Amino acid sequence: MTRQCLIVRGGWPGHDPVGSTDLFVPWLEGQGFVVDIEDTPEVYADAHAMARYDLIVQSVTMGSATVDEVAGLRAAVAAGAGFAGWHGGIIDSFRSATDFLQLTGAQFAAHPHAPEDRGRGDVEAYRRYTVRFTDAAASHPITQGLTDFEVHTEQYWVLDDGLNDVLADCELIPGRGDEWARTVTMPVAWTRQWGQGRIFATTLGHTLDVLRLPQTTTLIERGMAWAAR
Repeated sequence: MTRQCLIVRGGWPGHDPVGSTDLFVPWLEGQGFVVDIEDTPEVYADAHAMARYDLIVQSVTMGSATVDEVAGLRAAVAAGAGFAGWHGGIIDSFRSATDFLQLTGAQFAAHPHAPEDRGRGDVEAYRRYTVRFTDAAASHPITQGLTDFEVHTEQYWVLDDGLNDVLADCELIPGRGDEWARTVTMPVAWTRQWGQGRIFATTLGHTLDVLRLPQTTTLIERGMAWAAR
């Protein structure tokens, strides 16, 4: 059965919204989706167009969306369309749109440098950390069979709420010069029910290299499959 997928991409180019979403288009098409791609969120305000989609994949870091665009996205998800994305493309979008933040249930706040790199302008804010799958992950179709793995990439400090069902997390461990006094557990991958729609998000995906890790690829592909109507 043919299903419809909408990819909305754009915003800050540093997250390569074109390259990162193109990475998953062949898989989506192999799953039977007809994929439409938009370079702005304007389509969200078109209720007739949005009613076609079974899955919405967003990769828009920062950027902006109008009140009508956010309302249209919320309505589509509440009516049953899946909503999925990774890294800043979904949890660092439309920073001033509080209704969007409520929809996603999490917001990027920071990605602290490793203590040894603090103050160095010539290195990115990378940390080495372990992605840990929660007890709930063992039986969830997105994460069943996946095991903990290590990454060296941006580690997101995330502000999230209690509606999220966390499938993977990590420890943000303070080091020399860090302002927080104890280890903080941060979500890495989660699901969320919104009306009749399902939402999947992960903080992984800063670079194509991270997206191409087998564990990350599997996580996102299964997350999109789970979220889709």
